Amino acid sequence: MLKFLIRRSVRFLALSLITFGLLVACNPQSSTTQTSNQPLAVGSSPWPGFAGHYVAVAQDFFSEEGITVTDNYFQVATDVNTALLAGRLDLALTGGPDMVVMASQDPSLRFIMLTDYSDGADGILARNVNSPEDLRGKNVAWENLPLQALLLQRYLESGGLTQADINLQIITAAEAATAFASQNIDVAITYEPWLTTAASQGQGQVIFSSKDTNIIPVGVVAKESVIADRREDILAFMRALDQGVAFVRDNPEEANPIVAEKLGVSPEEVPEQLSTVRLFDIEDNKTIGFNPDDPLNVMDSLEFAAETSEAIGLIASPVDAANLYDDSLVNAL
Repeated sequence: MLKFLIRRSVRFLALSLITFGLLVACNPQSSTTQTSNQPLAVGSSPWPGFAGHYVAVAQDFFSEEGITVTDNYFQVATDVNTALLAGRLDLALTGGPDMVVMASQDPSLRFIMLTDYSDGADGILARNVNSPEDLRGKNVAWENLPLQALLLQRYLESGGLTQADINLQIITAAEAATAFASQNIDVAITYEPWLTTAASQGQGQVIFSSKDTNIIPVGVVAKESVIADRREDILAFMRALDQGVAFVRDNPEEANPIVAEKLGVSPEEVPEQLSTVRLFDIEDNKTIGFNPDDPLNVMDSLEFAAETSEAIGLIASPVDAANLYDDSLVNAL
């Protein structure tokens, strides 16, 4: 009887181990390092700083990392933000100042990776304007993006003006550039790929821009729940994005046509477009972006955006800048 019980226990243990093995093999979520089979929905818009993403999509670097990405490309940046807030995107490539304002509506949003800093890609176009005082009473076309509001605020403050001293007309950034180029308006706030062309065609100049500042960080934003549920997928996405940035830097002959198609410019114009942003790879994110000791760290940028957004009424209540980012993913790479 004892031998029978021992044999039965051994058979039961063996059967249990086999069953457990089958369950593990059939369950892709059983390993914390395994990516999901679900597509990762990502949103982007025309912006030279997203060159690495455009290339990663075109070269399918995502499949090399074991994930599927659904690329949602919007012509208007605000549409990306709307889709993220509505839960139609897992990840959004958007501006840090925009993220601050969105966080006042959804506190679970986190800035998780820098794609770039605007380094002259955002600016104010004007004709016959030599100082902020010359803007008084003028019509100014803009898209009313938070990043544009911060840029405008910085310029107006330098001359002792506020938004009450000008007349703001809300249209998209592309339309603002077109209106300026057609000389239908004398002042416009816009960004690349339209800024440089509109300045030339409209016989005006860029009177103020994001050049040599960290006013406008741009990067990847996600909700806390998505970060928790899709962490390995997001890490794979970030590695693919890193490949894309390296490809842009090392293979301009192949990368420029890809970027040009997304920006609506010629491949020959892409180098000039890229010169207006500072692209970030993973190492840059670690040593600069999320390094509190570096003067260009993104945490300071988000804090400035939060304080300014409250001061000029973009958000109704304070937003804690310490809760606006998650550096754990970058540091895990």
